[in-house]
Amino acid sequence: MSETKLDDIVSLCKRRGFVYQGSEIYGGEAGLYDFGPYGVELLNNIKRAWWRSNVHQREDFVGIDSAMFKNPKVWDASGHTSGFSDPLAECKNCHTRIRADKELGSIGVFADEKMSEQELNKLFDENRNKIKCPNCGEKDFTEVRAFNLLVKSNLGDFTAQDERPVYLPGEACQGIYLNFKNVVDTTRMKVPFGIAQIGKAFRNEISPRNFLFRTREMEQADTQYFVRPHENKDQYEKIKQTRWDWYVNELGIKPENLRWHQHENLVFYASDAWDIEYNFPSLGFDEMEGIHDRTDYDLSQHMKFSGTDLNYTEPVSGEKYIPWVLETSAGMGRMFMAVISDAYTVESIGEGQIRTVLKLKPELAPVQYAVFPLLKNKPELVSKAREVYDALSKKYICEWDDNGNIGKRYRRQDEIGTPACIVIDFQSLEDDTVTVRDRDTTEQKRVPADDL
Repeated sequence: MSETKLDDIVSLCKRRGFVYQGSEIYGGEAGLYDFGPYGVELLNNIKRAWWRSNVHQREDFVGIDSAMFKNPKVWDASGHTSGFSDPLAECKNCHTRIRADKELGSIGVFADEKMSEQELNKLFDENRNKIKCPNCGEKDFTEVRAFNLLVKSNLGDFTAQDERPVYLPGEACQGIYLNFKNVVDTTRMKVPFGIAQIGKAFRNEISPRNFLFRTREMEQADTQYFVRPHENKDQYEKIKQTRWDWYVNELGIKPENLRWHQHENLVFYASDAWDIEYNFPSLGFDEMEGIHDRTDYDLSQHMKFSGTDLNYTEPVSGEKYIPWVLETSAGMGRMFMAVISDAYTVESIGEGQIRTVLKLKPELAPVQYAVFPLLKNKPELVSKAREVYDALSKKYICEWDDNGNIGKRYRRQDEIGTPACIVIDFQSLEDDTVTVRDRDTTEQKRVPADDL
């Protein structure tokens, strides 16, 4: 079968109710998406799998859920108000804005993120004749300027004279650092230990693109693991391996679609940074999760800006120190895209027919069992099917489907990834057996209804 394209994934997500364009009835809003009935179930199952592995199955981890709005000083301390920006240039003809560093990278010219605005402009000027506006094709751009990605908001009834800048979170992890002391004071956690959170983040992206890959509103699944200073290397390598194994074993991602990428030019707070990249349809390999050694930057900054002592005291020795932080941070939208893309399969089923099927891990599937009465106009079949549906739905996510012929119902369930379809037919009324059809093999077998 032909190679999967991003358009194939987008089409399936819209057609089968996984993802809709945000505010679609008003023409849509770029970079904003709504998860539909099947999408929200798949997303929640991915979240549950992540939470189970990172919190419930770990004695050395706890979870939190911090408020999105935070004191504005938080973003000063984190460096977001001064350093959280994209270098943009605007087309003088059609006013489309482009990421200067990305456009330079596309022609093989590397732009270091540590470059000053002046240095980047010099590099951009040297290569202007090679860069075209993606909208109109012109090569006439303004100077490159830093564009801050924080989304401004307001909080409370401030007068114009007393107004203070308030922001939606640029990243979800800051709430973990803010609650480090609270967790130490109110639990029995001792260094080394971790805090996990799935939280919202917002980016003032000028050119969101590629479906869920780059959006203005996102969810991030973050862990911050607090260790003794300079005792980070072994833990860091262990965390990297754990995260790789999780994608393969828990999400069912094919190993050949994953790879490691080490950052050569580190941001100022990191001593090491690696990405787990996924081979996204039409996009190629790109970041899905970042794993960072952040040293003691975050807690030190918040201690400095807040005036609160965030030193950790060893229970036995009384030694005090600022813990170092080992971070994992994954975008749930990208994870969702990877899971669907990896499961998306188009295959021949004989006699010139093909089918599209999502071969999701059963525990991730938005529907685990679909129950069909063979005919919806036969009350005895419907009644028996309802008994089966009611029994299964107490424990599993089930769907009732009596619309159209059996073949069409199978195709619908294949496309949303339902692992098994259960058909109640006339034989079911005689011997209390049902037909179970397997999604991946399409094989059918009869089993006693009580065995379901």
